[in-house]
Amino acid sequence: MAAGTQIAVSGASPSPRRRRRAGRGEARAGVLFALPWMIGLATFTIIPLILTFYIAQTKFQIVGPPKYIGLENYEAMWTDAAFWRSAQNTLFFAAVSVPLKLALALGLALLLNRATALSGLYRTVFYLPFLMPAVAGSVVFMLLLTPGAGPVNIILEAFGFNPPDWLRDPDSALWAIIMLSIWPLGVETLVFLGGLQNIPRDVSEAAELDSPEPWHKLWWITLPLITPMILFNLVIGIIYSFQIFAQAIVIGGTTGTPAEATLMYMVVIYRAAFRYFNVGYAAALATVLFFVVLLLALLIFRTARSWVYYEGESR
Repeated sequence: MAAGTQIAVSGASPSPRRRRRAGRGEARAGVLFALPWMIGLATFTIIPLILTFYIAQTKFQIVGPPKYIGLENYEAMWTDAAFWRSAQNTLFFAAVSVPLKLALALGLALLLNRATALSGLYRTVFYLPFLMPAVAGSVVFMLLLTPGAGPVNIILEAFGFNPPDWLRDPDSALWAIIMLSIWPLGVETLVFLGGLQNIPRDVSEAAELDSPEPWHKLWWITLPLITPMILFNLVIGIIYSFQIFAQAIVIGGTTGTPAEATLMYMVVIYRAAFRYFNVGYAAALATVLFFVVLLLALLIFRTARSWVYYEGESR
């Protein structure tokens, strides 16, 4: 009897007080492990963001203290032709490059998803352009598009086309930057490839038995099952498309040559801060960019409820 009582006591659950103490210990350990990340987030993101909002309401030219001027920097944007031109170029760039990049990355992922002996090599080859620095890639691209000597124009002329002067024609310069931005597809392709390889084999085989048409399987099975990856690539693509800088400044400089066709929003921010030393105006431009990107991201996440499907979710 005593032994049975001892076993029952030893198997009893901990007291509420002991559970609360253990919970507090786990919470302290979690905070301690997350503390370096929290310090980095506050130091490099939250504090600079708050300072940017403040500097945007000042006249600050680096050499002296900032002088509060309220909303004058935002009012100056309405009469700044460079602001409107760069906003137009950036919006067009984002609207064209993001869908094209997603479509091409998905197509490559579908091809790489076919098991072959050289699958690993192909994945490495398609990922390599992403590792090239943006400045070096821009210089190489400029050489490829050089009129008369660039391989791209030589190939087009061989097929009977009359290629434009890509980098000096205002009608084609922005398209050259779009092509340059689409070139490194490594990350998006690998994200899509990971989603494709996570599709259950029995679901894929059932779709092939139900309909032999590949397009039916792609539209009704494959795309719905990888919508979380599409959402991820879409949001990241929009964020980075609004922040394009290195390619634009290498190809068009700070003036957006030719005829401001390559003048991007980030270039205007850079020019205001480091060419004209008008840091307050540059901070105001950055604030507007922050809220535009935030609004677009929230809009995408809001609409994602109707087209993104997660495993085990009922509709």
